[in-house]
Amino acid sequence: MSNKVALVTGGAEGIGANVGRMIVAEGGKVLLCDVQIDKAQALAEELGENAAAFELDVRDLGQWQKAVRAVHEHFGKLNVLCNIAGISEPGNVVDVDLDSWRRTIEINLEGPFYGCRAAIPAMEASGEPCAIVNIGSMIAIRPAAFVAAYSASKAGLVGLTRSIALDCAERGLPIRANMVHPGAIRTPMYERYKFSGMDEPENIERDFAATHPMNRIGEPDEVAKAVVFLASDEASFTTGCDFTVDGGGSIRS
Repeated sequence: MSNKVALVTGGAEGIGANVGRMIVAEGGKVLLCDVQIDKAQALAEELGENAAAFELDVRDLGQWQKAVRAVHEHFGKLNVLCNIAGISEPGNVVDVDLDSWRRTIEINLEGPFYGCRAAIPAMEASGEPCAIVNIGSMIAIRPAAFVAAYSASKAGLVGLTRSIALDCAERGLPIRANMVHPGAIRTPMYERYKFSGMDEPENIERDFAATHPMNRIGEPDEVAKAVVFLASDEASFTTGCDFTVDGGGSIRS
């Protein structure tokens, strides 16, 4: 990631925080964007001069445009966009709360759309090889009945990512767009399910682990390694791909 400048949403904790750490460790610079600005600032201070924080609600295109300007103010350019911010709330098609449905679509699908809309012109202006990495889910490939909004949002993001990959390639822009599809990963989002009270935590952990043939919960750094690989020039001939980090969950019988 040497000489790369990245904007990472969901950068305060979980997968996003691990991505931010790896980018800096590998010689890059990162703007950690999150609604949890205190956590993002604390991490930026921990990482030093090659990291900064910005308060961003991904549902707001105007805030996205300010975030892209902030990257330029701090680091002079933008090479990498990692759309990691997301939510997952339970509810099937009949029972899902409509506010939850709208919130999930806004954060998980409209957020990355706004991010790409704001970031691609800045990436083009850099004149350098650039990359977009969107976080999907094994549920984008193998939908689940109990999370209708999440399933729809992540499946929609697959189509959006491929459209962006094709558009950039056809216009001759050196901008790649790829997806990483995690399974159940030990993040604050997962912990909210585990301690939701719907069952004993150990039973919930067992059931989530069982959705992966490898029969365990994944770790954030396992996903972050895939994100940073796709963001780097090591993946220079890879665009429009679905990179699964799900313990085999999306191909289970």
